[in-house]
Amino acid sequence: MAATTHTVTNQPPPLVGYNVFASDPALTEGIARHVGAARLDEVRAELDTLGRAAGSAQARQWGEQANAHPPVLHTHDRYGHRIDEVEFHPAWHRLLGHAVTAGLTGAWTRPDGHVRRTAGFLVWTQAEAGHGCPLSMTHAAVPALRAEPELAAEWEPLLTSRIYDRELRPAAGKGGALAGMAMTEKQGGSDVRSLTTRAEPLAAPGEYLLTGHKWFCSAPMSDAFLVLARAPGGLTCFLLPRVLPDGSRNALRIQRLKDKLGNRSNASAEVEFDGGTWARRVGEEGRGVATILEMVAATRLDCVTASAALMRQAVAQATHHTAHREAFGRRLTDQPLMRNVLADLALESEAATTLALRLAAAYDGGTEQDRHFLRLAVPAAKYWVTKRCTPLVAEALECLGGNGYVEESGLPLLLREAPVNSIWEGTGNVQALDVLRALRREPEALNAFLTEIGAARGADHRLDRAIRAMLTELADLEGIEARARRLVERMATVLQGSLLVRHAPPEVADAFCASRLGGDAGAAFGTLPHTLDLAAVVARARPETDG
Repeated sequence: MAATTHTVTNQPPPLVGYNVFASDPALTEGIARHVGAARLDEVRAELDTLGRAAGSAQARQWGEQANAHPPVLHTHDRYGHRIDEVEFHPAWHRLLGHAVTAGLTGAWTRPDGHVRRTAGFLVWTQAEAGHGCPLSMTHAAVPALRAEPELAAEWEPLLTSRIYDRELRPAAGKGGALAGMAMTEKQGGSDVRSLTTRAEPLAAPGEYLLTGHKWFCSAPMSDAFLVLARAPGGLTCFLLPRVLPDGSRNALRIQRLKDKLGNRSNASAEVEFDGGTWARRVGEEGRGVATILEMVAATRLDCVTASAALMRQAVAQATHHTAHREAFGRRLTDQPLMRNVLADLALESEAATTLALRLAAAYDGGTEQDRHFLRLAVPAAKYWVTKRCTPLVAEALECLGGNGYVEESGLPLLLREAPVNSIWEGTGNVQALDVLRALRREPEALNAFLTEIGAARGADHRLDRAIRAMLTELADLEGIEARARRLVERMATVLQGSLLVRHAPPEVADAFCASRLGGDAGAAFGTLPHTLDLAAVVARARPETDG
């Protein structure tokens, strides 16, 4: 009786055993576009290996285990000694170790380093997103540390190393290191100029003792942290090592771990500096905000990339499920309304991936034009792509129906993870206001942005019309702050449209321009004009598997 009633039919096979990189045309084509011909085969092989690992049953299991067993804080050992250690499940260390070994903290040391790292980050964090936090901060700490050449010479080889060394010991004895950051305080949030943490200089040049409290310290088991504190000369950036050169523990007191909506595999903590917390200055006194912004710009790009990864994984799950599931006598993917939803999700995902790769390529370019372009494009992209992530994942979950609402599907985990990137490194309002700041102070940034989108002018009348509307908004400064979100949204979608018109297949570019720029779609996903080639868009987005 049980065997008969529990025969399983009309259920899709698990989406495992597939290549996350090779099954993503937007990503593989972007790599071919941005990586130099001399290194293209090498980069493809590297990402192909990472893609197979990310799509394996083993990586999926690690991700599930790391989230089912979140980190645990141990403030004291059994004898009462203060230790301030966070214990992670072995699966966390396997995920993080694989990522470090794959070079996901080493963009600054390789040709085409940012494009290949961005692609790798997008691939590997589809296995599990929480451990992307220490990867991102370790990667982003490098440009900030370069404000102090002596520190950079000591720490950069460790931060860009492919050795995952989890033991807490002095930097001089490590093969590799991870970095975190601690800026936010409870009274200020994004307003870092209101922070009260003090830094008292010691007799040795560049050395200080810190006193204060940080409301959010990301990845508290890292080897070092970039911290903002108020020195005699003003807000200053510091490098705070977890272990002192003599092998003793620095006075970094972990007060508690945050109980978060998502990102649960990763530890976020409140920490206390008790007056004996030793740190080294990074850059000049009073230049802390400018120094730490070097880190923030890089982590904002990772917010875009991480959101693109969540989108891609959600679309992969939705297109896979609907290709195998039947209802009312037809596969779900063959039903016009479901196809419309899937195509709409696929457009958003491809636009996010294409934009992330273009930003990474600008980092690799390193010209003045690239730097000016990034000044506007990064906060605009961070605002828009992270904002689109949560509703996309929710809609993808709905494509699986009740199956998607069950934890085993993996979609609830993606949904809980989705909002973090729109909050971390500045909320939507912070990004929008940062765009306005750049527009007012750096006219070269707008020129570079307009040059980028102008490369597609004349290729699609809807894009041309959207560019004209954007320029009209830019020319009207009356009440611009209250309209900042709408302006930044328009800038981001115009940039995405320009990139897709130039680089995506015609059916993708046409559908994007019709719905995002032409206004021929509703607010919800699944309202694309029915005359578009939606079947081709969905087929492009569906991951290839053996099943």
